[in-house]
Amino acid sequence: GAAPYSTLVPSDNVTINYRHGLPVITLTLPTRCERCQFTVKPVVTTVGAFLQDVQREDKGIERAEVFATDGSKVSHATLMEVLLMNDFKLVINNTAYSVSPPVKDKLSNEHATEMEDIKCLVHRLFVALHSEEHQIKKERELLQKLDHLKEELLPLEQMKARIVDSADAKTSRLLWVGLALMSTQGGALAWLTWWVYSWDIMEPVTYFITYGSAMAFYAYFVLTRQDYIYPDARDRQFLHYFYRKSKTQHFNVERYNKLKEDLAEAEESLRRLRHPLHLRLPIQEISDKD
Repeated sequence: GAAPYSTLVPSDNVTINYRHGLPVITLTLPTRCERCQFTVKPVVTTVGAFLQDVQREDKGIERAEVFATDGSKVSHATLMEVLLMNDFKLVINNTAYSVSPPVKDKLSNEHATEMEDIKCLVHRLFVALHSEEHQIKKERELLQKLDHLKEELLPLEQMKARIVDSADAKTSRLLWVGLALMSTQGGALAWLTWWVYSWDIMEPVTYFITYGSAMAFYAYFVLTRQDYIYPDARDRQFLHYFYRKSKTQHFNVERYNKLKEDLAEAEESLRRLRHPLHLRLPIQEISDKD
């Protein structure tokens, strides 16, 4: 509500005095022609709040605005602390009052710096007093998120395990089939060389077989842009079987990967939250835990 006021000698000007460190603005209410005092808290009171108090005291005030000396309107969100640093004009209805705050009570730069330091200190105290509560709340939220993600991942993990086993079995069978074919080819070439034909006849055959193998490896590079290295080729074939099986089993790989990324991110956030530095443990305990 409005600040307490008292009836004074009628006057047409607006005065500002400081009492107990707070500015007291005295002005004449137009309806009753009474002098009213408004005690404001400059650090928290805005221009809009002050004007509302003035209009609340006199219902006959239809217009109440504040202008700077250059004629620009002062925003209602401006703090009274800032307004009282310089002269200004107070317009009530159709009357304009020129207001000059006392020079000795204007906010100095040093005082403004002290106020900022006090605000910073209050903020730090608030954080220190509420950090533990915030940390517990955040940890609870992360644990709930982890439980939810693990619950969603459980059926996907089971389905993935079955698909991995199937793809791995097919890949292993393919490797054994390749070994069997190579063994058969070696045995056939040896049989043709020593029992059917001579080496003079089989040498061109083995040359073209070797050249054909080189062409096959080069074709693999052209198609995959990868060298034909057995572990990489095995992994590529495994992924081929895995995605083909996933499609038939309606396994959403993209959703599974997204859930795994969210789970890893939540676990990392929880690990950082539980880090000894956040728990304010001494350095020795940090070394022991790490």
